[in-house]
Amino acid sequence: MVMKDELACVYSALILLDDDVAITAEKINTILKAAEVDVEPYWPGLFAKALDGIDIKSVVTNVGSGAGVAPAAAVAAPSAGVSAPSGGKAEEKKEEKKQEEEPESDEDLGFGLFD
Repeated sequence: MVMKDELACVYSALILLDDDVAITAEKINTILKAAEVDVEPYWPGLFAKALDGIDIKSVVTNVGSGAGVAPAAAVAAPSAGVSAPSGGKAEEKKEEKKQEEEPESDEDLGFGLFD
């Protein structure tokens, strides 16, 4: 029963997001009533408070990107001609470390699978 309540609130929030409407407990309740879905009374308020101040569109659009919102912003700033803060230097160090590290192969150990 709880899973149904959560899913109903999530779908309601996504509908509001798609229509560029502020996500509030009252609006979630309105959608739930229109869909004839009964949920515990605390769920809409809980979801509205949890999503308050979060850019949900960026979260939804970056689901499969493998990178968070902050690294994408740090990479975009230097390409726009704006000097990057110290976060850009840390990004460069990470890239250097990735390039230096090479995966070990069986040849390096002196034996192979079929030797």
